[in-house]
Amino acid sequence: MSEKKALIAMSGGVDSSVAAALMCEAGFDCIGVTMKLYDRDSSANCRDNTCCTLEDTEDARQVADSLDMPYYVFNFTEDFDRQVIERFVKTYQAGGTPNPCIECNRYMKHEKLYHKAKDLNCDFIVTGHYARIEQDPGTGRWLLKKSRNISKDQSYVLYFMNQEQLAHTKFPLGDFASKDEVRAEAEKHGFINAHKHDSQDICFVDGDYGDFIEDYTGETFEPGNFVDTEGNVLGQHKGIIRYTVGQRKGLGLALKQPMYVCDKDMEKNEVILTVGPELYSKALIAEDFNWIPFDTPKEPVKVTVKTRYKAKEVPATAEVLRDKNGIATGQVKITFDTPERAVAIGQAVVLYDGDVVVGGGTIVKSIK
Repeated sequence: MSEKKALIAMSGGVDSSVAAALMCEAGFDCIGVTMKLYDRDSSANCRDNTCCTLEDTEDARQVADSLDMPYYVFNFTEDFDRQVIERFVKTYQAGGTPNPCIECNRYMKHEKLYHKAKDLNCDFIVTGHYARIEQDPGTGRWLLKKSRNISKDQSYVLYFMNQEQLAHTKFPLGDFASKDEVRAEAEKHGFINAHKHDSQDICFVDGDYGDFIEDYTGETFEPGNFVDTEGNVLGQHKGIIRYTVGQRKGLGLALKQPMYVCDKDMEKNEVILTVGPELYSKALIAEDFNWIPFDTPKEPVKVTVKTRYKAKEVPATAEVLRDKNGIATGQVKITFDTPERAVAIGQAVVLYDGDVVVGGGTIVKSIK
């Protein structure tokens, strides 16, 4: 039997480095790859604690050399701009709240890099994600499961993976119980990045995404009114893209009681604030849905759901919406057992059955 080949996505961080070491130890013929996604040299928007730096590339190269692995850098900046940054900007312009990490995983790692792996005759792509992939012995379908280290679990940002992708992907860190175990493994190999800090979200933004969007588009988002749910003016905002559903801090208002963003009216350029029930949703509608353990279900499914990466799972029922002829419309309605706070259009809703990812999609409507 010939040796299996694996393409390792190496960010320069400790997680992907340990994933590479584990694959080498398991006898795979490994190739290390760093994806150049964003041109930091042409922008002042990247921070030093993101995963886009020259130092990160050098760290990845040193780890690959220590493992006697071929190593390459693939320039995916044009694809990243089109598939991730443009989507990020357009979602905010439309009044939504995007999750660019999901789009990066979907289009960069599990589409662009996946095709590169096939071109190189690799059997698997490998990343440092905290998640697990197993095959259901009863159905033969591949399952996406939570990491054993729940505090680091990243299954939420991987819900889109199809059966072919799951069959040809490995997450070696999924069975680690803690980050300390991962760092200990890196120390054992003498890796230069064994105690490197974790990278932060949104690698191409310095924290003020409003400034980034204005710089990227050349468009200025004018001030407008904060209003309550009755339409009473409460003050002025600094540009409607700078606010998201559920936000309380950073409004710049002196109010008698805490108020939260519950909606945005893009046509009127108004940010709507509330103190209570309007922040909660009884249900939501999602599109671009992906089911993993089974095909599109005919009956409602009891699940737990997350509507944001760091949100707690809550019980709900998922129902595929169908037209009068019984044909699935492409939309899924998620009805919460109890109303859920701050459901934002543009975010992902991910469904779970215990530690198994049932599926997920993009939120397009919140039902109050």
